[in-house]
Amino acid sequence: MDLYYMKMALEEAKKAYDKGEVPIGAVVVRKGEVIAKGHNLRESLKDATAHAEIITIQKACKNADGWRLTESTLYVTIEPCPMCAGAILQSRIDRVVIGAMDPKAGACGSVANIISNKDFNHQAEVVTGVMEEECSNIMKKFFKALRDSKQKQ
Repeated sequence: MDLYYMKMALEEAKKAYDKGEVPIGAVVVRKGEVIAKGHNLRESLKDATAHAEIITIQKACKNADGWRLTESTLYVTIEPCPMCAGAILQSRIDRVVIGAMDPKAGACGSVANIISNKDFNHQAEVVTGVMEEECSNIMKKFFKALRDSKQKQ
């Protein structure tokens, strides 16, 4: 099932890409049901907190009619940053499935490991490398196109 839901998250990342947003997508699944999907909207909303994970967690809380997302899994194409890792802990998501790791800003094992830190009152199980190549490639394609367009200017 991880592959199925990661494909859904990757579709969300493609929506972000098409909008000129950093292509990261996320999906929250609770008890086998998709309760929220989202993608990056920082540029569109002019909001530093409009990350795919934050948007998706907010939608999931609304759809679940509460802030506790226990018995839920978050699928995300790129490793969450510290802000998003904090939101995952605060929402009590039990499991996080990551496509590709982010060695420059990741907080689920790359730069830091907020999500599994035993000092916090909640931890989430982390699974990595699901559709890693596809998740990584869309990011590489996006940033290459961005660099190419800047060189032409």
